Amino acid sequence: MEANEPGGRSARKHQAILEAATAVFMEKGYARTSMDDIAKLAAVSKQTVYKHFADKETLFAEIVMATTDRVDAMIDAVSDIPADAASLEENLVRLAHRFLTTLTHPQVLQLRRLVIANADSFPELGAAWYEQGFERVLATLADTFRHLADQGLLRIDDATLAANHFSGLLLWIPVNKAMFHGSPQHTQPELDHYATAGVRAFLAAYR
Repeated sequence: MEANEPGGRSARKHQAILEAATAVFMEKGYARTSMDDIAKLAAVSKQTVYKHFADKETLFAEIVMATTDRVDAMIDAVSDIPADAASLEENLVRLAHRFLTTLTHPQVLQLRRLVIANADSFPELGAAWYEQGFERVLATLADTFRHLADQGLLRIDDATLAANHFSGLLLWIPVNKAMFHGSPQHTQPELDHYATAGVRAFLAAYR
């Protein structure tokens, strides 16, 4: 905490720096972003930025890892699929909509591109972001599919592979388009179609 500065004010400055850094990193990329840019947008001095974050790499890492908290709600949704044969497709489509809405959010896609672009420079950060984010969702989804298989609703030999198949059927088109175009290219009706068609293809293979 900064000397003679109340905790609330320091916390607000900390958050302002994080928000400013996120905006600048996503606009300019890591290499072209300076601490001066971040300080200007956050309306603080560069000295204040350095009091909160030792260097640009530390600030970048905190921004990246902070987003993994967003998967907690997704994990709750993935683990809450009722073992009901009559509504299995409906429940999976509902999950697929949640999956697509969360993982194709513009800021999530921007951050994904940013992490990938800097994976050579920060391989451990990229690996940690994947493991603590998307991989946690896949692990929970695999556990859920095992449970559904135990109840006789699915036929699964490799639950982890099935979880990857499910997510791939949903995300392949919108995420790849966004990665190559630099911004989301899908409409909501297209996401709705990917959700329904992806679940039907998954169930054709695994039910």
